[in-house]
Amino acid sequence: MKTLWAPWRMAYILSEKDQGCIFCEYPKQDSTKDRENLILFRSSNTFVVMNRYPYNNGHLMIAPYLHTPSLDELTDEALLDFMKVTKYAINVLKKVMMPEGFNIGINIGRIAGAGMESHIHLHMVPRWAGDTSFMTILEEVRVIPEHIMDTYDKLFSVFNSK
Repeated sequence: MKTLWAPWRMAYILSEKDQGCIFCEYPKQDSTKDRENLILFRSSNTFVVMNRYPYNNGHLMIAPYLHTPSLDELTDEALLDFMKVTKYAINVLKKVMMPEGFNIGINIGRIAGAGMESHIHLHMVPRWAGDTSFMTILEEVRVIPEHIMDTYDKLFSVFNSK
């Protein structure tokens, strides 16, 4: 029998589940809820939020405030801000977590793997040598070594130190 302990998941299991688009609803809420919603940073057109179901510690999502399924509907100003925030997020992760590389991608359309296809967002996953270890290969288990709120606190202070 395989047992994988993840006691912090109970808070999620017992919590109310979000309805609608999290990329629209979370940034509309008062900034006092940013920690609860895992929002790390807000700019004029874009925000950065941690992925609640990360592939690795520090897995971020970057999304424009505009509810759109593609880049086509973003103004040049919003598109530039989206990319500047992406660049900034890379630099914050490098400073705080010292990854050796990144997987960065945008899934456009359900067939491309978009889980939230109505609101475009970019996934940024920091990577380290050996982060897929034998656990993933043999046991189909991913080890996330740090609690998500500890990672949030480390990243939040650097994202907002400007």
